[in-house]
Amino acid sequence: MKILCIGEALIDMICTNKGMTLAEGSDFLKKTGGAPTNVAAAIAALGGDVELAAKVGKDPFGKQLIQTMESFGVGTHAMLEDPNHFTTFAFVSLMHDGERDFVFNRGADGQLSIDDVDAINLNNVGIIHFGSATGFLPGPLQAAYLHLLQKALHHKIYISFDPNYRHLLFPNNTDSFVSQSWHFLRNCNFFKVSDEEAMLLTNTATLEDATAFLLKETSGVFTITLGKDGTLLGLNGKQYIIESIPVKPVDTTGAGDAFVGAVLYQLSHLDQSAIHSLSLDEWNKIILNANKAGARTCEYMGAMEAFKFLNNQIFQ
Repeated sequence: MKILCIGEALIDMICTNKGMTLAEGSDFLKKTGGAPTNVAAAIAALGGDVELAAKVGKDPFGKQLIQTMESFGVGTHAMLEDPNHFTTFAFVSLMHDGERDFVFNRGADGQLSIDDVDAINLNNVGIIHFGSATGFLPGPLQAAYLHLLQKALHHKIYISFDPNYRHLLFPNNTDSFVSQSWHFLRNCNFFKVSDEEAMLLTNTATLEDATAFLLKETSGVFTITLGKDGTLLGLNGKQYIIESIPVKPVDTTGAGDAFVGAVLYQLSHLDQSAIHSLSLDEWNKIILNANKAGARTCEYMGAMEAFKFLNNQIFQ
C-alpha cells in the first residue's frame, strides 16, 4: 500500500569552515533535506510506494528538491511550487565547543495549507507519516498537519509519527512543542523518538522513567533509538531491546529517517489487520532490519548520498 509523508522539504546549507560562525564562514555545502523528505527518499530507495506532501518555492532550489525526489522514485504530485515564497533554507555551522550556529530562513515549507492537503487523493494511502520538524511552528502547515491527522483517523489510515525535536526551532517554546506532540503520540499507531526526546516529552530524568511513562500513556507501538546500544521497542505494555548493527559512522545525518523509512516500507506490504496483529518476533525482525538501514546510512556523507546505496537486499 502507498505511504504518504508530510512536512518540510528544504535546503541545508552546511558551513564547512569548522569552528567558524555563519558570519565568519565562507564555504558552504548545499544539501537537499527535511526529515519527511529523507523518510520518503529512504522508502523509495528500498522499493516502496511513497508520496511526499510538501511546498517548495518556484525557484531553482524547489526544482532541485522535486527532481531529487523524482530520482528516487518518490511521487511528487503533492510537492507544490509556491510562486510567492522562496524555498526554505537552514544554515548551520558546527562550533569547536560542539554548539551549532543556526539560522532557519523559513519560506515555502510553512505554506502547505488545508486546501492543499484536501486535494490529495487518500484512496490508496494505507500509511501516513507525520515527521515534520516544522509542523508545530505557527502557520498554514501547522493547521494542515493537524487537519491531515484528523482525516487519517476518520479514514482509519495507519498513522506514524516522529516528533523530530529541534531545540533551535523552539528555543523559548518547548512547552508548545511537547503539548502538540502529545496529541499525535496519543493518536498514532507507531512512533519513533530518541532517548532525549523521550525524556523531554515525558518530563522525566531517566530513560527508564520515560519508557514507563510512554508505556502507560500511549497505546501505539513505539521505538526509542539508543545509538550503539540498539533500539528499545515498546509493545503491548512491555519493553524489549533490539541489538544495534556495528558500524564505523562517517555521518549520522538521516540515520533516524532511514530507520523510520525501513519500518514503514516493511509495514506497507501488510494489510491493516495484519499490521495490528504482528507478533513480538515479527516486530523484532522489522526493527532489526530498520537498524540495518540506519547503520547503512551512517556509512556515507549526507543522507541523500547514503540513500543511493540503500536497497532491500540489506534485509536478507
